[in-house]
Amino acid sequence: MSTEIIIAVLLAAGLAVFFLGVARARAASHRQPDVKMHSRLGYYGAYVMLWTVLPALIVTLLWAVISPSVISRMVQADLPTEVQALSGPEQALIMGQINSVAQGVSRLSPADSKIVQGARYGVVTIDKAAETLQNNGVILGSSPRPFVIAGGYDWVVYQGYSTWVRTIAVALLALGGFFYAFTRIRPRLRARNAVEGVILGGLVVASSVAILTTLGIVLSVAFESIRFFQEISPSNFYLGTVWDPRFTSADSNRGEGQFGFLPLLWGTLYISIVALLVAVPVGLYAAIYLSEYASSRVRGIAKPMLEILAGIPTIVYGFFALVTFGPLLRDTGNLFGLDIAASSVLTAGIVMGIMIIPFVSSLSDDIISSVPQSLREGSLGLGATKSETIKRVILPAALPGIVGAVLLAASRAIGETMIVVLAAGIAANLTLNPFEPVTTITVKIVSQLTGDHEFNSPQTLVAFALGLTLFVVTLALNVYALYIVRKYKEQYD
Repeated sequence: MSTEIIIAVLLAAGLAVFFLGVARARAASHRQPDVKMHSRLGYYGAYVMLWTVLPALIVTLLWAVISPSVISRMVQADLPTEVQALSGPEQALIMGQINSVAQGVSRLSPADSKIVQGARYGVVTIDKAAETLQNNGVILGSSPRPFVIAGGYDWVVYQGYSTWVRTIAVALLALGGFFYAFTRIRPRLRARNAVEGVILGGLVVASSVAILTTLGIVLSVAFESIRFFQEISPSNFYLGTVWDPRFTSADSNRGEGQFGFLPLLWGTLYISIVALLVAVPVGLYAAIYLSEYASSRVRGIAKPMLEILAGIPTIVYGFFALVTFGPLLRDTGNLFGLDIAASSVLTAGIVMGIMIIPFVSSLSDDIISSVPQSLREGSLGLGATKSETIKRVILPAALPGIVGAVLLAASRAIGETMIVVLAAGIAANLTLNPFEPVTTITVKIVSQLTGDHEFNSPQTLVAFALGLTLFVVTLALNVYALYIVRKYKEQYD
């Protein structure tokens, strides 16, 4: 029985035993009418369902994860001694062939399966078994060695045993859990506490998975960055002004000089600054209009349309910049005698600014709308105009939150990749000219992890150093934004 079928059966059984648990609890309350039920009837049904399904489901999932590696080790242990003495990559190649044979054997008809079984025990020739497998779509290449056919057949046999043992174990575990929970149902059973405890445990596990995943990502990037800095000094990386990582193997000094981080950092900050110069005024003015001037009907239409910009994939923005906006900007510059490259800081910055407008406008709108109405009415009552009220009362009150929104938008701009790849070019330049192409940290992370470099070479490991640095910069901006919001945000009654 496959894993999917077992899970489906367990879920169906869980639904059935839920109603059995409810019926059992109702009957118990009728038998002892003078005893008050501790929990609602639904909790008793959920209690029985959890005991029936949860342990069996956990065992099923763990079995599905662990059993393939256990079967592989068992098959590998049966291989000849000379095969086990081979290096790791050679053994992996042989195990891949055995796995292909096993997948083919599992699809064979009973008659063809007997042929492979006969080859396993020396009754049928290996060539006959190989021909049978090839006729059934199994690609073997050259004539396989006998232990490959034997290993593939053993793999299928072990897998069959594993399936039967798992099915029996899961069935016994589900039945045992059901009878245990069903017989314990009584009016004073704390079913609600038990069910809510399981739910709380599930929430803790879910949050732990998120935390551990983040920790694992950070540690993996940090360890690979340490390997990079063991070959390239941090000073030459963070203070270098030339980015050309092709020369690293022949001359270490020359290699260190080619990993200059400053051009990438400058390109990242330059494009982000241009993007913020576009997004902050437009987003802030849009937020002021929507919260202070627009009618509820206009606001209900304009705000969702504005936030659609945040839902457009960044590759679409990049394609728009590459095909439409970049050439348009270049042609417009030619009319005024300006040499503007189609892929430039200005192209990427403006398009990225359009993309992050919703981050500024939506957050700022929510912050401005949260300013108490009493402040507006007090300012207007003192004779201030609406615009004076906005400038001198509302914006100062909402300023910490607006600054936090801008910093969060800056973090989004710094981490953008696809727009920069298509709209800013790949040249690592230290230039103040916004009409020239530059590149960013994220673009070089992508380029260094693609290609045929060795994974332990400095050309590849530098991507992890770039990623760690970008992570630290973005994290610092996010933490600073939260700090500003929490420290300076005023609480109004």
